[in-house]
Amino acid sequence: MHEGPAGEPAPSPSAASVAPLLRPEGWALLEALPPYGGPDAAMALGERLRAEGADPAVVAAALTQSRLRARAEAKFGPFAAGMLLTAEGLEQATRLQVAAHHAQRFRDAGCTRVADLGCGIGGDAMALASLGLGVLAVERDEATAAVATVNLRHWPEAQVHRADVLDVVAELGRDAGVDGAWLDPARRTAAGRRVLDPHRASPPWSTVLDVARRVPATGAKLAPGVPRDLAAGSGLPAEVQWVSVDGDVVEAVCWFGPLARPGRAASALVLRSPGRGGAATLLDDADLPVPPALASPDGVGAYLYDPDGAVVRSGLVGQVAALVGGSLLDPTIAYVTSDRLVSTPLARALAVEEVWPFGLKALRTRLRDRGVGAVEVLKRGSAVDVEQLRRSLRLAGPHRATLVLTRVAGRQHVLLCRPAAPAPALTAG
Repeated sequence: MHEGPAGEPAPSPSAASVAPLLRPEGWALLEALPPYGGPDAAMALGERLRAEGADPAVVAAALTQSRLRARAEAKFGPFAAGMLLTAEGLEQATRLQVAAHHAQRFRDAGCTRVADLGCGIGGDAMALASLGLGVLAVERDEATAAVATVNLRHWPEAQVHRADVLDVVAELGRDAGVDGAWLDPARRTAAGRRVLDPHRASPPWSTVLDVARRVPATGAKLAPGVPRDLAAGSGLPAEVQWVSVDGDVVEAVCWFGPLARPGRAASALVLRSPGRGGAATLLDDADLPVPPALASPDGVGAYLYDPDGAVVRSGLVGQVAALVGGSLLDPTIAYVTSDRLVSTPLARALAVEEVWPFGLKALRTRLRDRGVGAVEVLKRGSAVDVEQLRRSLRLAGPHRATLVLTRVAGRQHVLLCRPAAPAPALTAG
């Protein structure tokens, strides 16, 4: 957050755009707007509203909200139509589908009132409150706290408290009236640069650990690139879980105390969006198998499995290998090969048509002979520049193919693949 001269918070850049909508006339105009129809339609609508005598500042604020609500549908579904948003808050907000899993953890652990420390626009607080949990939502920024208050208006058991998280932390565990805590540290600098190191987030990792020592049932949302052993050495029971939605790894969460499952240090939660079935598949490191690795390229099976990113980041590729009865292409590469075709949300299956040592001339010849004019390129353990490779291939033809550039038994190879036919579904036990 920006600070003014004496260390006092400077006015939020979002405050001016939100403030007009906190007045009855501003909210009424916003609620009367038609669904967002794109920039041209919004411009025409704005001109008409101003010509009818509407306050230009209110019109601008309402049209901005209309655009943000349209963007927010991907995260909040139908709830977006009744929310108030800021651009920064929407970017960092947890998708409602994911926030529901967070809230379920707290409820299953027996929590009754959760402190959402740095609640942003209130996405996680909404999910917690919707499960009947009391919520103390803390936010330092004035405009963002006002937005969260509006978004939590349907849940009287959710209270928004404007304060610095560090000030509230000192009260936790004494008489704060909470038995759970949730943190979503800011991961951007004042200049807008992304912060990946949890020790440099706001609040930093040291504060997260302080909260977890005061309130054992603590969860913290982190960047997906955090190390698997992040919580090792803290002296606290913890489980780090990586979450993906439709193949996109959206977060890692460190769960402490009763929120961490006994004997589980790492896990992967693979979700499909409601439009794609809404399924959830959980994989963890209980009885983690050690997958075999190929001794030579001759052992590449009929199918290649590309594990979901959450599986890869959590170090659970061995579980996928066991699930499909397969082997690793290389001990250091997260690709699995098998002669069995298994349908699982934990990995994408490709049919392997040909395997050969990497070489540009041989690759170009094979693709030309097959009439391949477009390729999808996947790679792990390869230094090849994909765009430069595409230009060098000089592709022409009616067919498509998937190229996998990787190491097989320690040597660089190319696997020519195609999508695998559907197989009977199988999920992790």
